[in-house]
Amino acid sequence: MMHKLLTLALIGFVITLSGCKTTPLSTKGEAYQALYQQQPRSIVVVPAINLSTAADAPELYLTTIAQPLSEAGFYVMSVPIVKQILNMQGVVDGAELRTADMSKFNLLFGADAVLFVTINSWDTNYYVTGGNVTVGASFELISTANSETLWLQERTVVHNTSGGSGNIFADIIATAISTAITDYVPIARTVNRNVIVDLPKGPYHPKYLKDQAEPVRVSVQK
Repeated sequence: MMHKLLTLALIGFVITLSGCKTTPLSTKGEAYQALYQQQPRSIVVVPAINLSTAADAPELYLTTIAQPLSEAGFYVMSVPIVKQILNMQGVVDGAELRTADMSKFNLLFGADAVLFVTINSWDTNYYVTGGNVTVGASFELISTANSETLWLQERTVVHNTSGGSGNIFADIIATAISTAITDYVPIARTVNRNVIVDLPKGPYHPKYLKDQAEPVRVSVQK
């Protein structure tokens, strides 16, 4: 009887250990099979979809995205020219293009993929003894060949603007000044840097098609 109880206890212990195993993060090759198969070379970035309360967020954000995409090894259509052409067609918000036929972007710009960026937060936040500036965005890269999603990611960066003198009144003033003068653009660049590290490298990068075993990173906040 004691032997059976020990056996059952051991089985239960083994089951418990198996249940505690954590699933490893996907590799880029597993997560982005379609991107590796289609191998897009050129990307067109459309106007950002703005879900924040900051009216100028899309304009400011678009100044930050082309460089990291180029550094990742992709040919990026001129963002200002693309914006100008779309504006001439009456399109000022990427949401208007989300249901469009993606193949038209290939005909118009010669692009292999379209990047949609949704600005989820572009906010200044105050609380009793501090504050912060938050920039968050989600990214979706869509093929112009078959409208398939090739890459999907999301990031949020929280920049602390709190005073740290220990004097509550001085900290309130310091926080208000620091938050008011914080430039959102460098924070948006940090969001891009944190998210594009997960984008498989393009054909103009030395690691092209060689990064499939790299893990997909989790969201980065700081």
